[in-house]
Amino acid sequence: MKLGRVASPDGVAFVAIEGPEGQETAREIAEHPFGDPTFTGREWKLADTRVLAPILATKIIAIGKNYAAHAAEMGGEAPADPVIFAKPNTSIVGPGVPIVRPPSSERVDYEGELAVVIGRPCKDVPAAKAKDVILGYTVANDVTARDQQAHDGQWTRAKGYDTFCPLGPWIVTDFDSTDVAVTTELDGVRKQSSRTSLMLHSVGDIIEWVSRVMTLLPGDVILTGTPEGVGPMVAGQSVSVSVEGIGTLVNPVIDK
Repeated sequence: MKLGRVASPDGVAFVAIEGPEGQETAREIAEHPFGDPTFTGREWKLADTRVLAPILATKIIAIGKNYAAHAAEMGGEAPADPVIFAKPNTSIVGPGVPIVRPPSSERVDYEGELAVVIGRPCKDVPAAKAKDVILGYTVANDVTARDQQAHDGQWTRAKGYDTFCPLGPWIVTDFDSTDVAVTTELDGVRKQSSRTSLMLHSVGDIIEWVSRVMTLLPGDVILTGTPEGVGPMVAGQSVSVSVEGIGTLVNPVIDK
């Protein structure tokens, strides 16, 4: 199933997206998409709606240096354990919404990633049971003010600006994340190209590690790390992140 959020002629709604590409229908979900969703009976042509970020996360937990080649390009070694950090939920934007480069940063980078959406409250989840707590997967861009990351020695400011976590276009629930392509293009030029099979820590390992630290709630988002090839974006450019089997997330870049 594809789950999403749309702004329809009747307001904002969680929806299930059905039908062939270019002819999709958005069926309104009553209340929320967790568990076995029920439907209101209202539906719209997806083309007649505006696709929003598919989830309003309670929190965003991200994994740093989860591809060895990316760790190397950042001048470090691959970590033995997952490195976790947080992004505020106010950094989330949906497809088509501009990424805003703050005037305080001279270099803002794209970081294309696979994202996991949690489906139920959980704590201390063994890796082997991680699939039981996952609602589905979506596409993310862990936008980073690279100069501030280097200056601060930690990542909160550099990764926390409004618009620095594009998500979408939707959540795919029936999805095998073990070996899919993750690519990023800047103005149509391929910049990142890797596969999730090259992640140092699998989705199951990540959920086990994170859930040892904190309770995860329905709608929480975990960013699983970016492959090598990160680089700067400037105003006027457009960045596209694709995950095989899910879709493509496109956002323009502007200056504040």
